[in-house]
Amino acid sequence: MSGATRTPTHLTQGGTTDAGIGASTLRPDGTLKVTGEFAYASDMWHEDMLWGHTLRSTEAHAEIVSIDTSEALATPGVHAVLTHDDLPAEVKTYGLEIRDTPVLAHGKVRHHGEPVALVAADHPETARRAAAKIKIEYRPLPLVTDEASALAADAPLVHEDRTDHHMAHAPHPNVVHRQPIVRGDAAAAAKKADVIVTGEYVFGMQDQAFLGPESGLAVPAEDGGVDLYVATQWLHSDLWQIAPVLGLPPEKIRMTLSGVGGAFGGREDLSMQIHGCLLALRTGRPVKIVYNRFESFFGHVHRHPAKLWYEHGATKDGKLTHLKCRIVLDGGAYASSSPAVVGNAASLSVGPYVVDDVDIEALALYSNNPPCGAMRGFGAVQACFAYEAQMDKLAQRLGMDPVAFRQLNAMEQGSLLPTGQEVDSPAPVAELLRRVKALPMPPEQQWLAAGEGADVRALPGGLSNTTHGEGVVRGVGYAVGIKNVGFSEGFDDYSTARVRLEVVAGEAVATVHTAMAEVGQGGVTVHAQIARTELGVDRVTIHPADTQVGSAGSTSASRQTYMTGGAVKNTCEAVREKVLALGRARLGTHHPAWATAELLLEGGKVTTDGGEVLADLVDVLQDAAIDLELEFRHRPTEPFDLRTGQGFGHVQYSFAAHRAVVEVDTELGLVKVIELACAQDVGKALNPLSVVGQIQGGTTQGLGMAVMEEIVVDPGTAKVRNPSFTDYLIPTILDTPTIPVDVLELADEHAPYGLRGIGEAPTLSSTPAVLAAIRDATGLELNKTPVRPEHLTGM
Repeated sequence: MSGATRTPTHLTQGGTTDAGIGASTLRPDGTLKVTGEFAYASDMWHEDMLWGHTLRSTEAHAEIVSIDTSEALATPGVHAVLTHDDLPAEVKTYGLEIRDTPVLAHGKVRHHGEPVALVAADHPETARRAAAKIKIEYRPLPLVTDEASALAADAPLVHEDRTDHHMAHAPHPNVVHRQPIVRGDAAAAAKKADVIVTGEYVFGMQDQAFLGPESGLAVPAEDGGVDLYVATQWLHSDLWQIAPVLGLPPEKIRMTLSGVGGAFGGREDLSMQIHGCLLALRTGRPVKIVYNRFESFFGHVHRHPAKLWYEHGATKDGKLTHLKCRIVLDGGAYASSSPAVVGNAASLSVGPYVVDDVDIEALALYSNNPPCGAMRGFGAVQACFAYEAQMDKLAQRLGMDPVAFRQLNAMEQGSLLPTGQEVDSPAPVAELLRRVKALPMPPEQQWLAAGEGADVRALPGGLSNTTHGEGVVRGVGYAVGIKNVGFSEGFDDYSTARVRLEVVAGEAVATVHTAMAEVGQGGVTVHAQIARTELGVDRVTIHPADTQVGSAGSTSASRQTYMTGGAVKNTCEAVREKVLALGRARLGTHHPAWATAELLLEGGKVTTDGGEVLADLVDVLQDAAIDLELEFRHRPTEPFDLRTGQGFGHVQYSFAAHRAVVEVDTELGLVKVIELACAQDVGKALNPLSVVGQIQGGTTQGLGMAVMEEIVVDPGTAKVRNPSFTDYLIPTILDTPTIPVDVLELADEHAPYGLRGIGEAPTLSSTPAVLAAIRDATGLELNKTPVRPEHLTGM
């Protein structure tokens, strides 16, 4: 990339070969990030680049009567202004599954903040001012904002000309996808229940709130193609969506991952990728686009808000009899990943419990609200909030301890899910609950002992200094959840790794090349650990992720360590076999063990399984380089039956349990989460330090959903009210409690090293645990997230 600076670089790790699987090795990018030297996508620069800007709709649903770009084009410093009419190819839409999202709005806009026009200029402020000069005349159209307005017989259709395959079984054109699950006879089982509880729950719209905004740099190439450096979660999915819109073959679009400042699902859909490429190809100049925080709230999908209705029954001795539930997710204006989110919400709606008779319905709606899609937990979060509230209600009605009630009904290995799938690996739900309950409790009202010198940060309200202990009540709550790992429902989930082993400067060095998006999960660390373990080398270089190697799939669904880690492991094993074959050919006559023993690569040497050294790895390789690229797939899954919901839909499950301890000022409605302990089964901790970090991070994100995070959409206009970190609050270090973590390692024999995906499960159960603790402190029902002061004070 001529003329560019601060672009992705190789990360080389050295140490010792005992820094392999199971060691808490440090991240190779950690120090760079802490010291501010790491190059994020927004840091990229090209000496002759232009700046791109997107003009977005000010209406949520409106006909575009006219667009006048003349004044913007006449602005000094402006090099291009593009609208829908300027798109170069017949394909003008994109999407992860359903190609329903316009590159630039045409005819009408379907949500507040939809892209309508693009500007490229020699300065970012010039681009913004020119965009503001574009005159658009809108004619407002009736809004679809909720279930009632979406499913009415005369409802406006968000997409009038749907042709996607989900239409065949959608009960209404404004239903993106519907998934029922029916097993047994829930109506008959309800008659056997001694206690029946129902509940209606509302789950707010959460933002991923990653700190690094959407950004990228598109550079036109001499062959008529484009090189794109971008922060994303799935390079190849981006490529497959970008190429048809540009009218270019995929090989002419070369994508490289740039530094990613968090993702959590919000970078799985496209943001600026196509827009940057369009401007670069039109102007013949590199174009950089960086969203500011305001625009970022409109530039990516959010977590689906949901309304959930649940009915559970139980016998007087505490056994669950049945479940009936209906989950309605608001998908917003475009499909994104809503169909898969529906599948998750439906199939995991029972939770980690044994219930033989179920009648479940989950669906996602099209509306004129902001588009929603992937976010950490992916449909299972909303369901967990509801079913865990139900478990507490049942336990209370039965006079049982809430943990004991859950343990009595907990699934285990061999249990059947409501989809009929057997859980064929450890499911230690009861044990996780036991462990988290057994953790020491934090001291009660620690601020009392400090007297006049009490630190207000320990009190509800914190530095606002509004509470001095009056009316503060402690509460304790528990929750446990189940999350699938990997892509599901028959999706061909695979990952690719290229591994090269050669001698460099007298030392054997492995290079690992994948297209995995490192978004903070620590994959670059684990890949090096795998290479050390399998190849017995000290130095491992991680090649920058790009599309010059096969797809690694998305960094989502807690799948990357399983899938791309599995690909690295398999490829390293194949490289090792090539090394041993080379050693037998070159040195086999020197020692009979070359032909008869089980051989390993350890500490830079070829050894027998008894520890006898046969040769140095350098002597075996000499001037040879072994370079292999292989794919890895997990066991096949299958789609859920569209009538009954039965099927082997998920390849693996992960489980986490939380105990929340809160102190609530019941007079002011202020909540202080004192501790949020977690117990989680991780199968095998490939890097224990990273495992704990992931669990604590996921727990904190669930805390935010419980007490502060919500995108507020005006129901009358479908416009976002709080697109800033001033009004959309996320937990800071002052809000984050102590998070003790108890890690359980029960191997899944189907997975590489027996591991489980871990990143999402703690986000599920942390939210309902906090809500349960607040209910325990206040006695209020609290069926909505997030909990706000007015919910606690009745104001």
